[in-house]
Amino acid sequence: MSRDRFRRVFILGSTGSIGTSALDVVRDFDRRGARRFVVAGLAAARNGTLLAEQAQEFRGDHGTPALAIADGNGLADPPPESLSGRIYRGADAACEMLAEEARPGDLVLAAMVGAAGIRPVLAAIACGCDIALANKEALVAAGAVVMPAAARAGVRIIPVDSEHNALFQCLKASTSMEEVRRVVLTASGGPFRLKSREEMSRARIEDALAHPTWRMGAKVTIDSASLMNKALELVEAHWLFGLGAERIDAIIHPQSVVHGFVEYLDGSVLAQLSPPDMRTPIQQALCDPERFDGPSRKLDFAALRSLDFEPVDHARFPAISLAHRVIAAGGDSGAVLNAANEVAVAAFLGGRIGFLEIAELVRETLDATPVSRVSSLDDVLAADRSARARAESLVHA
Repeated sequence: MSRDRFRRVFILGSTGSIGTSALDVVRDFDRRGARRFVVAGLAAARNGTLLAEQAQEFRGDHGTPALAIADGNGLADPPPESLSGRIYRGADAACEMLAEEARPGDLVLAAMVGAAGIRPVLAAIACGCDIALANKEALVAAGAVVMPAAARAGVRIIPVDSEHNALFQCLKASTSMEEVRRVVLTASGGPFRLKSREEMSRARIEDALAHPTWRMGAKVTIDSASLMNKALELVEAHWLFGLGAERIDAIIHPQSVVHGFVEYLDGSVLAQLSPPDMRTPIQQALCDPERFDGPSRKLDFAALRSLDFEPVDHARFPAISLAHRVIAAGGDSGAVLNAANEVAVAAFLGGRIGFLEIAELVRETLDATPVSRVSSLDDVLAADRSARARAESLVHA
């Protein structure tokens, strides 16, 4: 993107934590009189009040951004007069908005939560848009569909998750992935980093939600406590960078300052460091390959006393081994992993299973599900439905 041009951006999941942080980045550019983006469209699941406020704030010379809301009752009908843009409603609202409003070369920040975010990513690719990807399921469950579609369309997929964005930045030092020995994603270790397996077996919901570093939604926080979030990220890294299980690993780093390492064949290791502030990787993804000042916190080297690292204890955190298993198996196993984990986390939050049973339920679901080939999104969604049903049956067993 030339420094003297604006770029149209669509933010899917604009009322969530990633979406609001992205708008904070856009807002900072505008505040400093260094406008870089035109917000062309916003999509949300149900928070129509906040969605309307965002649309009014980011209306520009061409009017109010187009809006998409999955829950049609979440936004007043008729909408406020100040919302003069196009409004799309219903389960397919985000896809319909992109099909009607997006243009080749636009940027779509995909931050919708869960499997519902897969179709909009494919819709954006079909429109010729680059993707700033913050939806894990798009690659964990549907990487075999999404990555070939992006390659055929000639669009870029730029990761937004702090760990993948770190690897994305460090890999710019290579001329070929053959130069890379391995990549390593860091994990904070969550609230149970120093707890024994016995203590983890007695963990209450409030214990698992007490993350020491990040403030996130309940599902993501539980995933962080079990390291299932890191397992999903390992699978995502496999699709993003084309690496096998033997070249992707995770390490515990409680300070959450180093977000990822790339080890090269010659022994050189490159790392990306920044404070735990999601606005940093979001801005990098939105602006790549350029860099600008931004609103995120900056690293204070004077206050940086130590950086600690420790290996993952696979006995206490078996999710990492499940990720390597899924990467090696291929097919629809990623969709099964993701679906079974969503069922297991919901069961834990509902008080139906214990904390350590989350990973066990996922493993049992994988054991009971033969791996099938994936050639379309329908294959992915069928695997998702089947895995959810199987996992639910195991909860009640």
